[in-house]
Amino acid sequence: MTKRRKAREMALQLLYQLDVRGADDPAPYEADFWAEHGADGDTRTYARTLVSGTKANQPAIDDLLGRVTEHWELDRMAVVDRNILRLAVYELGWQPDVPPKVAINEAIEIAKKFGTRESSRFINGVLDRVGKELRPAS
Repeated sequence: MTKRRKAREMALQLLYQLDVRGADDPAPYEADFWAEHGADGDTRTYARTLVSGTKANQPAIDDLLGRVTEHWELDRMAVVDRNILRLAVYELGWQPDVPPKVAINEAIEIAKKFGTRESSRFINGVLDRVGKELRPAS
């Protein structure tokens, strides 16, 4: 597993915890999280970047997801799926160094590991629409 994949998985886990707790600021939870989930410096740094960027841009991310997910309200999505989508949309929209295909493929693979049998297909469809909106030339 690459360091970035590990970072994405750890970011998902922290985002999940924040979502369940209704928390916007990861700072009060990070020390316990990292004590429980050991990671090297690069992995931890990228995971923190993903979490802080996702949380900082969550209103815009959620607005975009609301527009592209017809008949799906964010609060009715599975918590895992919702946070995989948020994380991937952050990479698509705010991390230009991450190619769209990489962001989408990583999200699909993480969904296969953490989501339901249907999660990967659902996430693929949503992110395909998001990718076309955020990076139409890609």
